[in-house]
Amino acid sequence: MTSTLEASVKGPTFHPISQKRKLTNSIAMVLFWTSFVIAMIPLVWLLYTVVSRGFSAVISSAWWSRSLSGVLPEQFGGGVYHAIYGTIVQAAAAAILAVPLGIFAAIYLVEYGRGWFAKTVTFMVDILAGVPSIVAALFIFALWIATMGFPQSSFAVALALVLLMLPVVVRNTEEMLKLVPDELREASLALGIPKWKTIARVVVPTALPGVISGIMLALARVIGETAPVLVLVGYARSINYDVLEGNMASLPLLIYTELVNPEEAGRMRVWGAALTLILLVGALYVGAAFFTRWLNRNRA
Repeated sequence: MTSTLEASVKGPTFHPISQKRKLTNSIAMVLFWTSFVIAMIPLVWLLYTVVSRGFSAVISSAWWSRSLSGVLPEQFGGGVYHAIYGTIVQAAAAAILAVPLGIFAAIYLVEYGRGWFAKTVTFMVDILAGVPSIVAALFIFALWIATMGFPQSSFAVALALVLLMLPVVVRNTEEMLKLVPDELREASLALGIPKWKTIARVVVPTALPGVISGIMLALARVIGETAPVLVLVGYARSINYDVLEGNMASLPLLIYTELVNPEEAGRMRVWGAALTLILLVGALYVGAAFFTRWLNRNRA
């Protein structure tokens, strides 16, 4: 009894780390860093290639402020202003449709979802998460254009992007809502606040930084999709402000179109558009990080 009491007073006994565990840890660290370096090599090589070949195009002020209207295939002139506009418009239209649907579906699954309907929604979200972009594009073409008779347009592209964006928003929002402690819900309900108001005033604001980050990541995923723009809209060398009708350029569609241009100017526009797309995606990631940090700082 006395020895046990003395041992508890002295604290736990720490045994030295065995050589076997040290060796295992060293091997694991070597494997980790080797895998990291191997994974970084193609990424660094890809970025270097795109930046070195597209830098001369994006540093021109005309690149960001002009379209290719009236520019011949062999001419070193014009810019991708029309393609940047089309990319942003198509992604924004998809976000306007997908974000509310995804957030409300996630709230239903986490806060209310019980029974067969919730299982059906979960199953359909899982199916959408595995649908290739070309299948989504062909589905919208068959339904929106071939069956309902609407013309090819950037809005049809946005509908296809909704199918690709929706499962990302739903799954990310679900995980963020699940991270909200149940104690916050219980404390709000204990004060007599209705459940819907608890979700709107407590649960969603708490999970909002992570939800916004997920939305930005979903946007970054869909703006580089090529299949929907190839199937659902034609290419235009100037700006088209009509979302519901007519051809509209985008960065992926411009890259695909200029690939068949054998001139050096065409190759310059391909690499420049690729670098512009990377910069646009990077801006979304950085914006999501800063906005999330700003929300967390204001909430604290």
